This record gives sequence, structure tokens and C-alpha cells, in this order.
Amino acid sequence: MSEAIFPLFYLPNLYYFKQLLAHKQHLILIEKQEHFPKQTYRNRAEIYSPNGKLNLSVPVKRGKGKHTMYKDITLCNDTHWQHIHWKTITSCYRNSAYFEFYEDGFAPFYHKKYHFLFDYNVDLFTLVLKNLKLNIAFSFTDEYEVTYPNIPDLRNTINTKNLQNYSAKPYFQVFEDKEGFKGNLSIIDVLFNQGPQALSFL
Repeated sequence: MSEAIFPLFYLPNLYYFKQLLAHKQHLILIEKQEHFPKQTYRNRAEIYSPNGKLNLSVPVKRGKGKHTMYKDITLCNDTHWQHIHWKTITSCYRNSAYFEFYEDGFAPFYHKKYHFLFDYNVDLFTLVLKNLKLNIAFSFTDEYEVTYPNIPDLRNTINTKNLQNYSAKPYFQVFEDKEGFKGNLSIIDVLFNQGPQALSFL
């Protein structure tokens, strides 16, 4: 089986999952050995709040050096960010059609303490794949390669700057009557609003 290499995000956006589907015939390699890049979706997700797009940022601790490996980035758990994120998610999506259906699956991720961001994101990613009923085979890189000239490499193409003009096909959102449709939010926006139809939408 050929391979495609992907970054690992916190509650990835729609474009991320559309790319996963486009490459599902490949073995997905998740980049584990990279230096942790700043200002990316690796510790950030966007959801829909009553006031429009809302950024959820996971606080992390960096090593003493400038270049800390992603797999070694630790979570800053003294800020109670999990409680804040879950309270925010619940407030934003409790009136969505399918939030209660998925609530029990996501809630433990905002109570159980994790040490490493990478481990946290892997477990959340696995849960989302399960909820989407998306059968994707994935593994992890053993070492860092600057380029992968012979396989699809999406590590630097799914980012905030490159996706500014990306627009997803509209679907019902809780606050769209007030703020209009917001495209390319976190996958949980589609999941909580579309439920079992989320994969078909993607």
C-alpha cells in the first residue's frame, strides 16, 4: 500500500478530513517526529459560537530549546483549559441536533488528564474517525524527513494561511441565522449538526 503523510491536529477541520477521504486508498502516515511549529492547528481548533468563529487553543509547555519535538510537547494543565473548552463546546453545541448523541464520547477528553499533546490528539482523532465511521488505516513516522518527493505530503498545506479562501458546502449550523454559514470549522461542527450524515456530507 502506498503512503500519504499528514500532520496531526486538535479536532481537525473539514478540509483535513476531505483530504483524508481523498487519500484513503493510502496508508496515512501521521508526522510524529517534527519540531513543533507555532501558530498551527496542532493545538488549535475553530468552532461556531453565538458571536461567530471562536478559537479554542490548547495551552502547551515548550522545552528549554527553541526546537521541541511535537511528540515531546506537554500540556499546560494548571490552566484548567479542559474545563473551559468543554464548557465552551457544550454552550455552543448543546442545541445542535446530535450533540447529546456524541456527548458521552467526547466528555472524558475534557476530564481525564493527559501529559503529552500528541497523545491527546491521537486519541481524539481516533474517536472522531470512529464517530464518522471512517475506516482509515494510519501509522506514525519513525524519523523526520524534510521532504517526501514520491508520496503526497500534506504537512504544510493544511494551515491557516493556505485555507483562507477554502469554502465548504453549506450545511445547517445552529447560529447561521444570526451570523451566516461558517465554513471549514472543526469536524465537531459537522458531527454535532449532521450526525450520522456527517461522512456523507464530507
